[in-house]
Amino acid sequence: MNKLFFCILVSTVVIISCKNNTPKFTEINVIPQPEKTDLSDAIFNLDNNTVICFDQSNKSLGKAALRLEEMLKRPLGARLIYKESIQATDKNYIHLIVDSNMADEAYILSISETHIEILGGTARGVFWGIQSLRQLMPACSEGDSILGSVILPCSKIMDSPRFSYRGMHLDVCRHFFTVEEVKSYIDLLAMHKFNTFHWHLTEDQGWRIEIKKYPELTRLGAWRDETVIGRNTGEFDGIRHGGYYTQEQIREIVQYAEDRFIMVIPEIEMPGHSLSALSAYPELGCTGGPYSVANTWGVFNDVFCAGKESTFEFLEDVIDEVCELFPNSPYIHIGGDECPKESWKKCPNCQKRIHENSLKDESELQSYFVQRVEQYINSKGKRIIGWDEILEGGLAPDATVMSWRGEDGAIEAAHLKHDVIMAPNAVCYFDHYQSEDVEKEPLAIGGFTDCAKIYEWDPVPHKLPENERVFILGAQANVWTEYILNGEHIQYMVLPRMAALSEVLWCKQKPGYDSFLYRLQFLFQRYNAAGYNYAKHLQKGK
Repeated sequence: MNKLFFCILVSTVVIISCKNNTPKFTEINVIPQPEKTDLSDAIFNLDNNTVICFDQSNKSLGKAALRLEEMLKRPLGARLIYKESIQATDKNYIHLIVDSNMADEAYILSISETHIEILGGTARGVFWGIQSLRQLMPACSEGDSILGSVILPCSKIMDSPRFSYRGMHLDVCRHFFTVEEVKSYIDLLAMHKFNTFHWHLTEDQGWRIEIKKYPELTRLGAWRDETVIGRNTGEFDGIRHGGYYTQEQIREIVQYAEDRFIMVIPEIEMPGHSLSALSAYPELGCTGGPYSVANTWGVFNDVFCAGKESTFEFLEDVIDEVCELFPNSPYIHIGGDECPKESWKKCPNCQKRIHENSLKDESELQSYFVQRVEQYINSKGKRIIGWDEILEGGLAPDATVMSWRGEDGAIEAAHLKHDVIMAPNAVCYFDHYQSEDVEKEPLAIGGFTDCAKIYEWDPVPHKLPENERVFILGAQANVWTEYILNGEHIQYMVLPRMAALSEVLWCKQKPGYDSFLYRLQFLFQRYNAAGYNYAKHLQKGK
């Protein structure tokens, strides 16, 4: 789409200068691009006398109202008053309304000269409308500027997302991140209208979730003595690294996400990527150990023993506590990827399991393992998600497949009428470099994934027959942290690639990369005001 055609269509937020009290509104520049927009010459003056009105018996709507109040408190310099209902003669208010006739996440944002109205199919839809209102505000409102009042363009945005699953993943195992760093990451998801946070909590390099019944998981499994320098150079930093989230902290983060209408899906790795658990409870491995938490990167042959009943008893106990900590997630992600079979081939217990269950080989033993865990998770009222390796040896009956090794796993799962979440590493791995000039970039795992590559991607495989495309729930980007050391580094790796992916997943018809780049410049102003550390390769006039 050329720039002239884009300008004719208009776009999505607002051009406002914090130094100009009478801004001129010529266009709407929101990311992700809304479905329909309308802009007039009139304005609405938002100030600290504006009232927030909503049905206060609706607790979910109350959460949306609180987020709106927090968003406006700093730029307006005061907390806004809540009101239960409005009269026909009332002015200067923001009315939040749930309209059950609308789709779940759909919203309509209307700004007139007298008031603002945000309708949503649910409170979550209202929240997405609030995020669009946020992008109509001056960019400096993301920071500490107290403006007292804000002039907004009279406009109307009607919008709804293409995909129901719009996710971002974070690995906190290769490197541990604080509660505040995780919350900051969740804030980014909300800003970009992602609705799912995939939290990768266990790995070879560290176990990060407190399990009361098995205290050694965090006393021993959460810590490694040192970490390899660079890409498995054979040199180590000599620094003990680790940490974990207490159950109280897990609940705090889950609640923080849910208050922003983001679902949290925990990942507990099995049967592979389990050295941290084996180091704490070596009897769960095929050899009995000793094992140690990995201090290098990669795939390791020591995995949970599939032949011992004690392994499944342990995992069921862990699942019990995980279900209590994530009560509102319909899923538990069980990993299932990169599980070498070497230890199983040599293990008499595993070979006995294969024989007793008439399994063909170790691949079918992995399928047995996954299906048995799935049955237990189903009994808890939840479903499993696994990386596409869970297809090997036979797919568990109700499993959702997360396709990371390209599109083949997605196509196979959809053929079998299983739900699919797309996460192909060539497009959705945000631990890749985002510039080909790698000498000027922080160390990354490799690869090259820039915004253009992400933006041109279609999550629905073209080879998939029309009647099977319904099984593609959406997609997510994965942030693996072998070479990501802190929250600022996370921000650099996801911004602005997260913005590109948000438009891919939200827009039924993308307006084109030129349009995205144009609107991205306004989003950069918000990143600047909020103090985010983002990659500036696409910033004009940098």
